[in-house]
Amino acid sequence: MPMSGPTIFALSSGRPPAAIAVIRVSGPRARFAVETLIGRVPPARQAALARIRDPVSSEVIDEALALWFPAPRSETGEDLAELQLHGGRAVIAAVLAALGRLDGLRPAEPGEFTRRAFENGRLDLTAVEGLADLVYAETQAQRRQAFGQLKGLLGDRAETWRKRLTEALALVEARIDFSDEADVPADLVRPALAIAEELAGEVRAALAGADRGERLREGLVVAIAGAPNVGKSTLLNRIARREAAIVSPLAGTTRDIIEVHLDLDGYPVTLLDTAGIRPTDDPVELEGVRRATERAGAADLVLWLTDSTRPMAEPMADRPLADNPTWLVRNKIDLVDSDREQSAANFQRTFSLSAATGAGLEELVVALATFAGEYFGAGEPALVTRERHRRALQETLAALERAAAEGPDGPEDIIAEELRLAARTLGRLTGRVDVEDILDVIFRDFCIGK
Repeated sequence: MPMSGPTIFALSSGRPPAAIAVIRVSGPRARFAVETLIGRVPPARQAALARIRDPVSSEVIDEALALWFPAPRSETGEDLAELQLHGGRAVIAAVLAALGRLDGLRPAEPGEFTRRAFENGRLDLTAVEGLADLVYAETQAQRRQAFGQLKGLLGDRAETWRKRLTEALALVEARIDFSDEADVPADLVRPALAIAEELAGEVRAALAGADRGERLREGLVVAIAGAPNVGKSTLLNRIARREAAIVSPLAGTTRDIIEVHLDLDGYPVTLLDTAGIRPTDDPVELEGVRRATERAGAADLVLWLTDSTRPMAEPMADRPLADNPTWLVRNKIDLVDSDREQSAANFQRTFSLSAATGAGLEELVVALATFAGEYFGAGEPALVTRERHRRALQETLAALERAAAEGPDGPEDIIAEELRLAARTLGRLTGRVDVEDILDVIFRDFCIGK
């Protein structure tokens, strides 16, 4: 970021009122802003108690802590200041208004602090995405994964791969450019392809965990499905511990998909309440049945709910909706003396409970948490956590495989070009080359002040 660019400021803490509010200023006139508001610049990276004054009236707005981080050793890579104020709305408004009256300063746009950190080399794109995921993480598993990306879990690995690719490319290009030199070995392509094949194996291994990493960001999807009036909405409310879905004795009450986001032992789970599946002539209910069937078929796990008071004879109730794992959940056991026998041949597990009273619910919830833990795995964290990562690595792998397929006797210029493509794709992954077209997409979901 050119030092002649605008200086930005924003509230970087949560919505007021709060005990403390943090206002950040970044850019070439950050020093001027601090001197104007508090009369001096604090020692670098040390908190100093200061009175903040309105630059026009000289009225004291607040007494606060001021911190100064000179470039390039700051979060944005620019001169950066922080004011830690009392978090009242009037205090914050007065300080922001005072900053806005200074020449060369303007309010920051969403994600602009982080974007400047990226453009000044403080973060690569995978770390930027990790920071965004960390801000929005709702469970401990999501937090751990996001923090790993922020600290370079994928970015550092990609940079190591890119450097090794550069070495391989140098070997091939040396063979092309200096083939007539006596001191240049004749067989340089073979060791270059050996590096490419080794890298292809590592990239392939990283892609093997892509689904797990991407799903952890979004949450495991569990659909509650079954015939009308078997207690799907009641079960959703019972698991969520709140009235998320309308419960009615009338069949067909649920017409659209209802989603509830849960934290089960640190893992994110999205629970879906779907419309009752049955033949119907009602066009609205028919659309609900279509959506229910589609969402349940795409879920990671289906809870097929049945009514213990009657045989499981409803349409489609004797089999799962898709090939994904499906558990049979016999509901309303409080209304019968013993479980009515229901075939469970097509189901991986069977549970009996009462959604109305909560009897037997704990066993199901524990099983769901265990399923989530096994699904996400307890081993090494996934390197790939976004579709963008997956596509970039797939393109890298394809180029490496094409280079290896040429063999040591293949056209050297073709092999060099494939290695160059692989290196360029890794550069796009971390943001080193040609990424202007994706920057706006990445930063648009950041909050102001971050």
